[in-house]
Amino acid sequence: MDYTSKGFDETNQQTDLGAVIRNGREILFQGFNWESCKHDWWRNLERKVPDISKSGFTSVWLPPATHSFAPEGYLPQNLYSLNSSYGSEHLLKALLHKMKQHKVRAMADIVINHRVGTTQGHGGKYNRYDGIPLSWDEHAVTSCTGGLGNGSTGDNFHGVPNIDHTQHFVRKDIIAWLRWLRNTVGFQDFRFDFARGYSAKYVKEYIEGARPIFSVGEYWDSCNYNSHGLDYNQDSHRQRIINWIDGTGQLSAAFDFTTKGILQEAVKGQFWRLRDAQGKPPGVMGWWPSRAVTFLDNHDTGSTQFINMGPAGMNFHPYPDWIFTGAVWLDSSGPIPDLIPYNPNLCLILSFSVYAHWPFPSNHIMEGYAYILMHPGIPSVFYDHFYDWGDSIHNQIVKLMDVRRQQDIHSRSSIKILEAQSNLYSAIIGDKVCMKIGDGSWCPAGKEWTLATSGHKYAVWHK
Repeated sequence: MDYTSKGFDETNQQTDLGAVIRNGREILFQGFNWESCKHDWWRNLERKVPDISKSGFTSVWLPPATHSFAPEGYLPQNLYSLNSSYGSEHLLKALLHKMKQHKVRAMADIVINHRVGTTQGHGGKYNRYDGIPLSWDEHAVTSCTGGLGNGSTGDNFHGVPNIDHTQHFVRKDIIAWLRWLRNTVGFQDFRFDFARGYSAKYVKEYIEGARPIFSVGEYWDSCNYNSHGLDYNQDSHRQRIINWIDGTGQLSAAFDFTTKGILQEAVKGQFWRLRDAQGKPPGVMGWWPSRAVTFLDNHDTGSTQFINMGPAGMNFHPYPDWIFTGAVWLDSSGPIPDLIPYNPNLCLILSFSVYAHWPFPSNHIMEGYAYILMHPGIPSVFYDHFYDWGDSIHNQIVKLMDVRRQQDIHSRSSIKILEAQSNLYSAIIGDKVCMKIGDGSWCPAGKEWTLATSGHKYAVWHK
């Protein structure tokens, strides 16, 4: 049975931007980690497409496919070149073709907050794009990052020129590029990188202009902390994500960083965190589940990402949940001193490296997947967990996905939380599924319940 074809009608979805969100039966797969650029990635993924499809994923988020100053793809330069460290244009198109054959959509990673210049312009900074397509001048760069454009409509991504989305010529060119990705290259879904960097109203304009089937934004800022750790109440954090979704005209979903932050603390023996003061799930999922993409880890949080903290003049990438430490976090792309003027406030003597800076606890991964796959929202599975952590984890995740489909759990499924104690969480989802996580003893009352699947510290039943 081809589960991934369920509800998939691209002809209809091309004219109806809300079809996938209304259907609510997506299961996403992040198809890379921070090191993937080193491993002939398009070929590797092409070999896995049959398994990805058979497992029931509807869309695969691919790494940035266009030319980048950094191999990971997040310092874009020539947006129309599809030859990247992940593989050639030919190999990318072969992958996209195979995905289409297996009815799995390809999600493009859209990095349009910033762009590395090719030549020096105003102020001696690399803020011009001569010699490549989209050959913008300094007016395409925000005034706060060394350009002649207007001020930023969001947060700055320091160290590289930030694109001024208030400029009509910039938005026109970006929409044309997105349409090319959508209609010529073959991407069907979009993931908007660093969505805090520019106003959500421009995301709305880009979605309306290019008409992806599904979109999700990375609106990631710091959770609320106190001197003892994570606050119980994260309402203001999830409200900021919801405000961003609203700003897109409700056309885009968003990654539920609130749920991630809470869930990875809850599994350490604090399951009381998983019920808010109104008795609902405490993340974006609890307030707007049809727009909440739930996940445990991604290429930033739990991957093998190499992060340096060092002197100014290196590529800066902000990691929101470390902002409270006062540190300046820089990635391994290397020094690009011409792009960053010396700033003594950013200069640190200490230099060291870390890995996986905000990871989900590795010994609780299956509790995490039991939670997000058996709950409303739009769940997403990380490549490392699915393919690098052994067959047992892979097969347990597939079994949970099977239960989700067979029992028709969807993004808007109702939920009734039964227990939220230190060592136990249990809930009924819809009217046919119940689940528990934690080492506390619990099972549903009534002979109508049958065990569907179970593993270390989790169990799922259905009627």
